[in-house]
Amino acid sequence: MAGASEDPRFEFTAELWRYQGEAPWHFVTLPHAVSDAIDEAVGQRRGFGSVPVAVTVGGTSWHTSLFPDKAAGSFVLPVKADVRRREGIEAGSTVVVLLRLRVDRGSSVDKRPK
Repeated sequence: MAGASEDPRFEFTAELWRYQGEAPWHFVTLPHAVSDAIDEAVGQRRGFGSVPVAVTVGGTSWHTSLFPDKAAGSFVLPVKADVRRREGIEAGSTVVVLLRLRVDRGSSVDKRPK
């Protein structure tokens, strides 16, 4: 895809953090400027306010969804254990995130971004 039909893309640096609940989830909180731009680009959202995205951290790419976090006033990005292992990152690590909105919401099949 190229030109005006290309899905919106963002790049940012943020710290990986661990959720302090029973489940060992790890997240990155999006910078407010990126979160605001995504809000504007997406409009109506899916269940739980989620936004489907393709993500790359280091050499690892995957599909997931962003979720709104009222406490942070931003979106959070879940980072799977497999990604953390592959990239050698843990809570407190600073990561560079390449994020592409998946505007084509018709498919629930998880495919690796190109």
